[in-house]
Amino acid sequence: MKYIHELAKIDNDVIIGNDTKIWHWTHVSSGAKIGDNCILGQNVFIGKNVTIGNNVKIQNNVSIFEGVELGDKVFCGPSVVFTNVINPRSFINKKKEFQPTKVLKGVTIGANSTIICGINIDEYAFVGAGSVVTKNVKKFEKYYGNPASHRGWVTIEGDNISFTNKNNNIYYCPVSKKKYFYDKLKNEVNIIK
Repeated sequence: MKYIHELAKIDNDVIIGNDTKIWHWTHVSSGAKIGDNCILGQNVFIGKNVTIGNNVKIQNNVSIFEGVELGDKVFCGPSVVFTNVINPRSFINKKKEFQPTKVLKGVTIGANSTIICGINIDEYAFVGAGSVVTKNVKKFEKYYGNPASHRGWVTIEGDNISFTNKNNNIYYCPVSKKKYFYDKLKNEVNIIK
């Protein structure tokens, strides 16, 4: 059963999934789609036609503007901001210049981060608090700073990966029992099946 606080503003033509909770002073704009079992904290803004997957947690004071898509199990910390135009001007209408931004399954974006439009943040990446993300982030990548840059790798659970075996670059996660493989040539991490 969904819950929408009486002080939330939900525009027409919005789809809200089962068991989703939307708290006070949140505005969901027309055409937005919000999945099942999501939480939108207080004072969140969801722009027109934004798509949000299932099991997403959006903390207080987050702004998600038109052109952004969040996959399943994404976490947005307090005061995260997504942009949708590279070079905005108050006196020029640039709505035709919106650039899409995709945040894929399981990503965490830390508090007070800014995500510049036109990029992808791949599955289970971890963006540290206060980051300014200006380019694509790879799967399982730990990324932070201003401007944000690669700082390591994380597991699905968000724990640091330490590739100590330099011969085969395999990390065995003691929590999930999954094996992670670092491909030096592609500079990427994948789970061994």
